[in-house]
Amino acid sequence: MSKDSKDNNEKLSICDVFKEDTSEVIKKLESQTPLLFQNYSNLYTAYLHMWDDLFGTCYISEKEFFDKLNIDQSILKQIKSNSETIKKVYLENIEKNTKILDDYTKMRISAIKSFDNYVHVMMESYAKYLSEFNKSKN
Repeated sequence: MSKDSKDNNEKLSICDVFKEDTSEVIKKLESQTPLLFQNYSNLYTAYLHMWDDLFGTCYISEKEFFDKLNIDQSILKQIKSNSETIKKVYLENIEKNTKILDDYTKMRISAIKSFDNYVHVMMESYAKYLSEFNKSKN
Protein backbone atom coordinates (compact mmCIF):
# COMPACT_ATOMS: atom_id res chain seq x y z
CA MET A 1 0.00 0.00 0.00
CA SER A 2 1.49 3.32 -1.03
CA LYS A 3 1.89 6.22 1.35
CA ASP A 4 -0.74 8.23 -0.57
CA SER A 5 -3.36 5.49 -0.37
CA LYS A 6 -2.54 4.98 3.31
CA ASP A 7 -2.97 8.72 3.84
CA ASN A 8 -6.29 8.60 2.00
CA ASN A 9 -7.55 5.84 4.31
CA GLU A 10 -6.48 7.57 7.53
CA LYS A 11 -9.08 9.46 9.47
CA LEU A 12 -8.10 13.11 9.50
CA SER A 13 -8.29 15.33 12.53
CA ILE A 14 -8.59 19.08 12.12
CA CYS A 15 -6.14 19.44 15.01
CA ASP A 16 -3.57 17.23 13.24
CA VAL A 17 -3.96 19.16 9.99
CA PHE A 18 -3.48 22.55 11.63
CA LYS A 19 -0.69 21.38 13.92
CA GLU A 20 1.32 19.70 11.16
CA ASP A 21 0.89 22.54 8.67
CA THR A 22 1.56 25.24 11.24
CA SER A 23 4.65 23.43 12.50
CA GLU A 24 5.98 23.07 8.97
CA VAL A 25 5.55 26.79 8.26
CA ILE A 26 7.15 27.75 11.59
CA LYS A 27 10.11 25.41 11.00
CA LYS A 28 10.60 26.94 7.54
CA LEU A 29 10.58 30.45 9.02
CA GLU A 30 12.97 29.35 11.75
CA SER A 31 15.34 27.80 9.20
CA GLN A 32 15.48 31.13 7.33
CA THR A 33 16.24 33.22 10.42
CA PRO A 34 20.05 32.84 10.40
CA LEU A 35 20.21 33.83 6.72
CA LEU A 36 17.99 36.87 7.29
CA PHE A 37 20.07 38.06 10.24
CA GLN A 38 23.34 37.41 8.40
CA ASN A 39 22.11 39.33 5.36
CA TYR A 40 21.01 42.26 7.52
CA SER A 41 24.34 42.17 9.34
CA ASN A 42 26.21 42.19 6.01
CA LEU A 43 24.06 45.07 4.75
CA TYR A 44 24.63 47.14 7.90
CA THR A 45 28.37 46.39 7.86
CA ALA A 46 28.58 47.53 4.21
CA TYR A 47 26.68 50.70 5.15
CA LEU A 48 29.08 51.47 8.00
CA HIS A 49 32.14 50.76 5.85
CA MET A 50 30.75 53.07 3.15
CA TRP A 51 30.66 55.93 5.67
CA ASP A 52 34.15 55.10 6.91
CA ASP A 53 35.44 55.07 3.32
CA LEU A 54 33.65 58.35 2.58
CA PHE A 55 35.36 60.09 5.49
CA GLY A 56 38.67 58.51 4.47
CA THR A 57 38.26 59.85 0.93
CA CYS A 58 37.35 63.29 2.27
CA TYR A 59 40.44 63.16 4.48
CA ILE A 60 42.70 62.51 1.50
CA SER A 61 40.99 65.18 -0.61
CA GLU A 62 40.83 67.88 2.04
CA LYS A 63 44.01 67.38 4.07
CA GLU A 64 46.30 69.33 1.74
CA PHE A 65 43.73 72.13 1.39
CA PHE A 66 43.23 72.58 5.15
CA ASP A 67 46.93 72.17 5.92
CA LYS A 68 47.66 75.10 3.58
CA LEU A 69 45.17 77.28 5.51
CA ASN A 70 47.54 77.12 8.48
CA ILE A 71 44.74 77.12 11.08
CA ASP A 72 45.86 78.17 14.55
CA GLN A 73 46.86 75.13 16.66
CA SER A 74 44.83 76.31 19.66
CA ILE A 75 41.69 76.27 17.51
CA LEU A 76 42.55 72.80 16.20
CA LYS A 77 43.16 71.56 19.76
CA GLN A 78 39.74 72.89 20.80
CA ILE A 79 38.11 71.22 17.78
CA LYS A 80 39.88 67.97 18.71
CA SER A 81 38.70 68.29 22.33
CA ASN A 82 35.11 68.90 21.18
CA SER A 83 35.32 65.98 18.77
CA GLU A 84 36.63 63.68 21.54
CA THR A 85 33.73 64.73 23.79
CA ILE A 86 31.17 64.05 21.08
CA LYS A 87 32.84 60.74 20.22
CA LYS A 88 32.76 59.69 23.87
CA VAL A 89 29.03 60.45 24.08
CA TYR A 90 28.36 58.47 20.89
CA LEU A 91 30.38 55.48 22.11
CA GLU A 92 28.58 55.51 25.47
CA ASN A 93 25.21 55.74 23.71
CA ILE A 94 26.10 52.81 21.46
CA GLU A 95 26.91 50.74 24.56
CA LYS A 96 23.73 51.85 26.35
CA ASN A 97 21.52 51.17 23.32
CA THR A 98 23.09 47.75 22.84
CA LYS A 99 22.41 46.94 26.50
CA ILE A 100 18.83 48.23 26.27
CA LEU A 101 18.14 46.16 23.15
CA ASP A 102 19.73 43.10 24.77
CA ASP A 103 17.61 43.51 27.91
CA TYR A 104 14.49 44.22 25.82
CA THR A 105 15.05 41.06 23.78
CA LYS A 106 15.58 38.97 26.93
CA MET A 107 12.40 40.45 28.44
CA ARG A 108 10.38 39.60 25.33
CA ILE A 109 11.75 36.05 25.29
CA SER A 110 10.78 35.72 28.95
CA ALA A 111 7.28 37.03 28.17
CA ILE A 112 6.93 34.53 25.32
CA LYS A 113 8.03 31.68 27.60
CA SER A 114 5.59 32.81 30.29
CA PHE A 115 2.78 32.96 27.75
CA ASP A 116 3.76 29.52 26.45
CA ASN A 117 3.61 28.10 29.99
CA TYR A 118 0.23 29.77 30.53
CA VAL A 119 -1.12 28.32 27.27
CA HIS A 120 0.03 24.83 28.30
CA VAL A 121 -1.76 25.12 31.64
CA MET A 122 -4.90 26.43 29.94
CA MET A 123 -4.77 23.69 27.30
CA GLU A 124 -4.50 21.04 30.02
CA SER A 125 -7.62 22.49 31.63
CA TYR A 126 -9.34 22.67 28.25
CA ALA A 127 -8.43 19.03 27.51
CA LYS A 128 -9.88 17.97 30.88
CA TYR A 129 -13.04 19.93 30.10
CA LEU A 130 -13.37 18.29 26.68
CA SER A 131 -12.78 14.88 28.23
CA GLU A 132 -15.52 15.50 30.79
CA PHE A 133 -17.80 16.81 28.06
CA ASN A 134 -17.24 13.66 25.99
CA LYS A 135 -17.89 11.46 29.06
CA SER A 136 -21.18 13.24 29.72
CA LYS A 137 -22.30 12.69 26.11
CA ASN A 138 -21.78 8.92 26.39
